[in-house]
Amino acid sequence: MAKPSRRRRGATTIEDVARAAGVSAMTVSRVINQGKNVRESTRAAVLEAIERLNYSPNTAARSLAAGEATHIGLLYANPSAGYLSQFLIGALHAARSASVHLVIESCESEDPDEQAEVIRRFATSEVDGVILPPPLSESAPILVELEALRIPIVTVAGPPRDDGLNVRIDDEAAALEMTRYLLELGHRKIGFIKGHPNIVASHERYRGFCNALSEAGLDAGKAPVEQGYFTYRSGLTAGERLLSRQDPPTAIFASNDDMAAATISVAHRRGFQVPNDLSVVGFDDTALATSVWPELTTVKQPIAAMAEAAVELLIADLRRRRSDGPHKFTERVLSHAMIIRESSAPPAGTGQAKKPRGNRGA
Repeated sequence: MAKPSRRRRGATTIEDVARAAGVSAMTVSRVINQGKNVRESTRAAVLEAIERLNYSPNTAARSLAAGEATHIGLLYANPSAGYLSQFLIGALHAARSASVHLVIESCESEDPDEQAEVIRRFATSEVDGVILPPPLSESAPILVELEALRIPIVTVAGPPRDDGLNVRIDDEAAALEMTRYLLELGHRKIGFIKGHPNIVASHERYRGFCNALSEAGLDAGKAPVEQGYFTYRSGLTAGERLLSRQDPPTAIFASNDDMAAATISVAHRRGFQVPNDLSVVGFDDTALATSVWPELTTVKQPIAAMAEAAVELLIADLRRRRSDGPHKFTERVLSHAMIIRESSAPPAGTGQAKKPRGNRGA
C-alpha cells in the first residue's frame, strides 16, 4: 500500500483568502464564524474570495476524511531544557504510535505581535491541530490567533478552559504534599522560590505551600519567599537572597528543579552543607534532579505522559470533528509522586533520623 502523502501544497489556506480579500486572517475568521463588527462590504469581499478560491475552513476534518497524513504542531518556549526534553520525548512517542507527523516550532518572544506572527507562519504548514506546553499554554495572543484560524488546540499545564482541551496535574496538591513532608522532617523555617508570575501553576504551587504552613499553625505571610522565573539564573538570585538573610531558612522549596539545583549551588558556595545545614527540594523530576549533588528530592510531574495525553486528546478531537460529533470540554489530570532523595533531611540539632530514599505516590 502506498504511504499516505502530505496534503497537496496548493491547498487553499485562510491566509490565501485574507490576501485575496485584502483583509487580515482574523477578519476572515470572523466572517466564517458569523462574528459581529464586520462591515457588510468587507463580509461580501471575504465571502466572494472564499467562493472563488473554493476554500473550506475545516481543513483538519477534510484531511482526515481523505485519509491523508495528519500533522500536529507543537509550539514551545519553555525555559527549562530538562522539562522540554521530557515533553518532546513523550510527544514524539505518542505521534509515532498514532502514525501522525509532529511539526515542532519555537516561539521564544514574549511580544504579542511577534507571537501572532509565529502562529500565522506556523499555520502555513497546514497543521491539523496544535499542542501548547507551558508557558505558551497561557499566552492570550497565541490562543486568540489559533482560535481565529480555527486550528484545534490542546493546552498543557494551563488553566481550565470552558470549551477547550487541557492536560495538567494538581499543582496545589503536589506542593501541599511536599511542604507537609518538610514539616514532618521538623522544619519550621521553610523558604519558597516562586515560579514565573504569569503562569497559573506558579500560583497553585505557592498556594499549596501556604496552605500546608497554615495547617501546621504557622504564619504563611511571614515565610521567606523570593520570586523566580523557572530559570537556573533566577534560582541563583533567589537562593542568594534567601541564604543571605540574618536568620536563613533550614529548608528551601523551589518551584522547579532548575531553581532548586541553582539553590544547591549557592548553598555550596556559601558553605552550607546539603542536607545537614539546609534541605533543598524541587518540582518536576527532570534529569537535572539526579545530575546535582546531592540528588534532589522533588515532586515528579509526569511530563512525558502529559505530552502523550495531549497528543491523544488532539487526535480524538480531530476524529470527532471529522464525524461532526458534539464538542465537549475534556481535561485530564494526571497523578504526581514524591521522589525522596538525598537533598532533604531533618534540620540540624533535632536528633531525628534521616528519612530514607524512595517514592511516595500522589
